[in-house]
Amino acid sequence: MCKTEYEALVNHRGLKGIIMCRYRATYALIFLFLALSGLMFLLRNILTLENLVWQTSSHTAFAQMKSAPPYQAHTFCSHLKKVTPDEALEDRYLLKAIAWPKLPARPAPVPLHQTSDPVHSLFTLLPSKGQKEWHVGDQLEALVQMHNFQGSPKRYGGDFLVARLHSPLLQAGVAGKIVDHLNGSYSALFPLLWGGSAQVQITMVHSSEAVAVLQRLREERPNRVFFKSLFRSGKLSETTTCIPRLPLNYTQQPLCNYTNLHTGEPWYCLKPKLLSCDTRINHAMGGYEKPLFTNKEALLFQSRLNIKVVIHASGPDRINVLPQKIDETELESSTIKAEPDKYTPSGYYYQGTWRPLCGTSVRQFNDSSSITQCLTGKVIHMYGDSTMRQWFEYLSAFIPDFNLHRSKRVGPLMAVDFKNNILMNYRCHGPPIRIAPVSTSELRYVANELDGLAGGPDTVVVFSIWAHFTSFPIEVYTHRMRHIRQALVRLLDRGPGTLVIIRSANFVAMNQTTSKHSSDWFSLQIDKVLRTMFKGLDVVFVDAWEMTLAHHSPHNIHPPLPIIKNMVDLVLSHVCPDK
Repeated sequence: MCKTEYEALVNHRGLKGIIMCRYRATYALIFLFLALSGLMFLLRNILTLENLVWQTSSHTAFAQMKSAPPYQAHTFCSHLKKVTPDEALEDRYLLKAIAWPKLPARPAPVPLHQTSDPVHSLFTLLPSKGQKEWHVGDQLEALVQMHNFQGSPKRYGGDFLVARLHSPLLQAGVAGKIVDHLNGSYSALFPLLWGGSAQVQITMVHSSEAVAVLQRLREERPNRVFFKSLFRSGKLSETTTCIPRLPLNYTQQPLCNYTNLHTGEPWYCLKPKLLSCDTRINHAMGGYEKPLFTNKEALLFQSRLNIKVVIHASGPDRINVLPQKIDETELESSTIKAEPDKYTPSGYYYQGTWRPLCGTSVRQFNDSSSITQCLTGKVIHMYGDSTMRQWFEYLSAFIPDFNLHRSKRVGPLMAVDFKNNILMNYRCHGPPIRIAPVSTSELRYVANELDGLAGGPDTVVVFSIWAHFTSFPIEVYTHRMRHIRQALVRLLDRGPGTLVIIRSANFVAMNQTTSKHSSDWFSLQIDKVLRTMFKGLDVVFVDAWEMTLAHHSPHNIHPPLPIIKNMVDLVLSHVCPDK
């Protein structure tokens, strides 16, 4: 076309043709520019919209996930290798160990006025058996009767109660044991471990009706906490939602599978629309599904009304404890011994110091020199969540801390004392972990890390893994702990003398929001699984559950410094036992 018109121009046939050609060429360039601009604008808005969707709620492909009926271990994880008969037997045993009393059959939801009310409920101190006085070594029992908001006695169990015996004057405290009689009454048992004043405190953490709602959430909304990952290639980036488990019938949006090849720990992210799965660069906390409670269910989770509210006594709430009775047959030993028919806690506070009731006695490490002397020649590996990082931060105040240009919250963290040959490091556990953005290269599973250690008498391994698993089905935690346990067995076999210390779960501050994913009831269930799975293994437990319950400080996911010091002193006492 243009060539012909050019020839026409050369032959003096007129300028009209060449002018039209130039106009059309110009229009074509303008059209091409607008088309490219429109495409870039469209791609940019697609990515912006995807990020906006993530920020407001979980991705719709995950938001509708439901599990099957309660405690069906096969509901999730269809991609995992089948469990062995022994593992299946252990799973059933663990589910039995954490079984909770069921509510009587009746229409749901239960009206608030028919649920447990700690203000109307009362406890009574029972008289001592066969004597009129209380002595160190005796057991105190309090009987609790729960009532509803109308003042009527409850006729079934399932309330989540906790108890402690304490003496502010003596800075003493011990966790009590709650026995559910399944008829609305409960017994609180306390060992009498010090002389002088002792006051009973009983608290309703959740009503039985609230616990039933938490059970429903765990079974029906297993992904109510979700995560995100950023994918990037050149100047193009996308953010998608990630979770650890998929239901059997998931057939929706394509996924990126990041299952750990070493242990089989699953992890999935929605596949980016424009990028490949191998462009994933980080992991971070995503958000929380909403809503989770119905309006009537929300009434069961009200601060100062039915979440962690103290139950008062119908009479005296304290006693005076006299010194321990010692007859001629007991003169050779005046220590308090555990008895089969009595409740024996792991320890208690006296004058602000934690005293274990069995095992290693606790030494006081109050200065840098005593800590350095204990840890000389040691390598300390710490793994877990921020409750373990607290221990690292406490000890790093006495050992030079190398930041390694890493986030203080995310890590990895390292402290080295070259003069005394001390190496201490901390690394967070692998997903699920609610954390600020962390590079995928720094995501390590604890079992993988343990398999990379040589072990031996100069190696100390410490871990705390619980807080980031409270919102998921219990099988997610069981699966993780099973692989860690297997790795610990291998470590102890190849490195005899390796000291392994496990920190349990602790109580946290709670309100309606945190109850949905971090309730103490979820932590209690996880704590029972942890203790059961590692029972009989050559490991040391630091009972953070009792140490936070027995202490006078308000509950916090990160216990205050006095509790942390007692925990670390206990750890160091095992590293350097009193000879």
